[in-house]
Amino acid sequence: MKSAVSNMGHLWCNHPFMTKTVAGLMFAATLYAPTDAFAGPREQAKRIHDRLAGVPADATTLDTMAMLIADDDVDEAAFMAMNNPSFYSVTLKNWVTPWTNEEADVFAPLNDYTATVIGIARDNVDFREILSGNILYVGDAGLNLPAYAIDNNNHYQAMEDRELDLSTALVASTQTAVTGLPDEATAGVMTTRAAAKSFFKDGTNRAMFRFTLMNHLCTDLEGVKDVSRAPDRIRQDVSRSPGGDSRIFLNSCIGCHSGMDPLSQAFAYYNYTYDIEGDPDGINGRLTYNSEGQTDPVTGSRVTEKHQINGNNFPFGFIIEDDRWDNYWRSGLNKNLGWDESLPSSGYGAKTMGRELAHSQQFAQCQVKKVFNNVCLREPQDNDDRTQISVMVSNFRDSGFQIKRVFADAANYCKGS
Repeated sequence: MKSAVSNMGHLWCNHPFMTKTVAGLMFAATLYAPTDAFAGPREQAKRIHDRLAGVPADATTLDTMAMLIADDDVDEAAFMAMNNPSFYSVTLKNWVTPWTNEEADVFAPLNDYTATVIGIARDNVDFREILSGNILYVGDAGLNLPAYAIDNNNHYQAMEDRELDLSTALVASTQTAVTGLPDEATAGVMTTRAAAKSFFKDGTNRAMFRFTLMNHLCTDLEGVKDVSRAPDRIRQDVSRSPGGDSRIFLNSCIGCHSGMDPLSQAFAYYNYTYDIEGDPDGINGRLTYNSEGQTDPVTGSRVTEKHQINGNNFPFGFIIEDDRWDNYWRSGLNKNLGWDESLPSSGYGAKTMGRELAHSQQFAQCQVKKVFNNVCLREPQDNDDRTQISVMVSNFRDSGFQIKRVFADAANYCKGS
């Protein structure tokens, strides 16, 4: 669980001006300079461009944006600012990158997770697809990049080393075409190589679920803890008497595992395989998936061996036999997450489970709050801010869940007056 200090670091590092260059840091200081009580169209245009693109606008762009704002067309001015390549290569890249690793490191290398979210934003794809889509963004073939590989990040590292313009360098493809995953095994960014390296490596794949909650529903497990849910799907590796005290399980462990374990079962067929001795950090590892007809020699089914580790902790616990998931949080305290009643509350595999998460009201609210923090450089603070969040969520939904709509709304609200 992240400390308050690390969470604060994550927030500040998410700002679009957090680049590795001295010039970028010098420009960042201007974003925090005191502003006049009154901001005219030109000052508002400058602030919108600074916040969205992270770089100063040229005089022509600034003049045009100011005229649009004076004509009460702030949306057009905001989208004009987002036409700047830095919106993709700096703002979005720095916004997304911390989601791709457990350390929430904004300076992690460009990878297929980050590139795919940037591409989805650029092309106005339904943002909910980041947790379920058969989609992957790669570099344009005409750029003479190393080919995408399932066991290294050279393709994206080359794009970063060459400082390519991500607003034009990325092209849409499918994970099926590029990585060979069957369509039913694709689940947006959760089944990218970068996500697998961070969250499927070792462990029992619960990390993928936990960090998906943190990054895309804006809550850690403590925030969804509910001890009233049935514990029948809690696995064998969870002790029912940690430290010899069953009260700890009944009053703490059960609150997270009773909901998490039946949902994270969707990841039962996935693993991140690598040379533990020769490559302990998994730099050259790869995402693997047991397709129909494949059998793990240890489990005797498609379920990967990692899902039966530490089975002696409680032999009478649940044994995973397939990738069926069930959402026990549709009832109880977590009904407030706003689940989509038009969707079934259970299914098979990460794709349908990811859709369950992404179609919740909490997912939409989380994206809006993250954008608000990123553009306005602060958390929502008062009733006006909370009302604005609600308006932005509605606009997000009405736009077909286009994330640039949210950035434009945030820029408009925080442009000064």
